[in-house]
Formats: sequence, structure tokens, C-alpha cells
Amino acid sequence: MSLSRRAASTLAAIVLPMVTTLTVGLAAAPAQAAAPTYTALGDSYASGTGTREYYPDSGSCQRSRHSYPVLSAARLGATLTFPACAGATVSGVLTGQLGSLTASTNHVTVSAGGNDIGWSSVILQCALPWPATCWSQIDNAENQIRNILPGRLDQLYSRIRSLAPNARVAVVGYPRLFNGEECNLIARISPGEQAELNAAADLLATTIRSRAVAHGFTFVDARGPFTGHAVCDDVEWLNGTSNPLGESYHPNRAGHVGYAGMVQTALGATTARRS
Repeated sequence: MSLSRRAASTLAAIVLPMVTTLTVGLAAAPAQAAAPTYTALGDSYASGTGTREYYPDSGSCQRSRHSYPVLSAARLGATLTFPACAGATVSGVLTGQLGSLTASTNHVTVSAGGNDIGWSSVILQCALPWPATCWSQIDNAENQIRNILPGRLDQLYSRIRSLAPNARVAVVGYPRLFNGEECNLIARISPGEQAELNAAADLLATTIRSRAVAHGFTFVDARGPFTGHAVCDDVEWLNGTSNPLGESYHPNRAGHVGYAGMVQTALGATTARRS
């Protein structure tokens, strides 16, 4: 039985506004925002060496789910590209890790420079039994920090900016490792050598910071947050001399949690390039 003309007119008056309202509401609903993109570049301090658990397919790069890039990506809700690799020099990052950077990249972190000055080798020389010492190795590392590293960092940072012009870039620094105590029975690093190694770490940090700021990047200074968490402190964020040896003098899992907090602060405020 068909509706009367009057009934049909009345029904149309009720239904049509509802349909129009629903259509407008659907059109006005915002599309779900895509997750920001985050690329983590660098050496063993970025890959997660020291956490003692690595992705099976990462090989000698020692990428870890406990590393600060993985933790930071989860905190930021970001999609992570993770080319960081243990042993990488500045040149290695420049030639082998920048392939994912584009104008749409939102976040970048980079930790590099320690391998260019042979930092791990210097520390392990310092840890050798007496009468071995490491004063000349420390001096050589400091000379490289002053005379060679700045130019290499400038080249890397310029390339990162050209490939990812809209990204917020955080350059992640290295901590001081020691507190002046000798607590590791298998390593001999005297208080005097520890003090000089910390001074070299300060020089490395200020040099990296200077170049990062010159390129408009944020510098993540690990020295303050790691104070009180050095090797031999009650709550260590760093491994001492370890077995296997490659785990030595790298952040442990607690250290990477500490780094993730710093990186989240550096990257979380905005994805826009710092002016």
C-alpha cells in the first residue's frame, strides 16, 4: 500500500534533514593523522650495544629493542627507521645510513664521532694492567676532537639537513663514564686517568654541541642526566669492563631508558625545523 501524498511529504521533511546532517558530519570528520616518521642514525650508542640483547637479523650492528631509538619511537608514536650500527664512523653514517631521509621525515637522531677518535680503544688501553698507561692515547684523541672531527661533523650535518629539510634533528651526545672510583677488579683505570678521560668526554661533548647548534640542530647533552649513574656508581647506567668486551663502557638498559627520556624531550615538542 503506497503512502498518501501528505504522508510522503511529511516523511521527507523528517528524513532529508537527517540525511543531510549525517552527510555533513561524515564529510567534516578528520582523516586519521599518519604516524610521524623517525630515523635513528649513528654508532653503537644509538644501536643499543651494551643492552646484551639484539635483533637476530642485525648482525654486527647490534641493534636492540632496548635501545633509545626503539623506546623513543614508542613514546612519540613514530614509525622508526633504524640504520644505526655499532662501529659506525661519521663517514659510515654519511655513506651508509641516510637513504631513508626525505622532505617528509619528521624526526632524526644522530650519535656519531666517538669511533672517529678511537674512543673505545683509548678506554680499553686505560684498563690494561699496570704498568700500561693511556696518557698519550688520550692526548691523541683530544687532538683529533679539536682538529679533525668538526669538519667531518659539518659534512654530515649539512647532508642530513639537505635530505630532511623539515625534520627536527637531535644530535645525541656521549656521557662522562667515570666517577673517580675503582670498583672493577678486571680493569685498572686510575682516578687520574678517569679524570682525564672525563675531560676528554667534555671536550667531545662541547665540540659536537658547537657543530650541532651551528646547523640549527638540538643537542642532547647526556652528561648531566648520567651524573650519579657512571661506572662504579650505586645505580649504573653504563657497563664497566665486561664480558664480552664489546659491551664495555656502553649504556646498559637503564642507560637507554635515560637516553629515551632526553630524546623524547628533544623531539616531542614539535616536528618543525628549529629556526
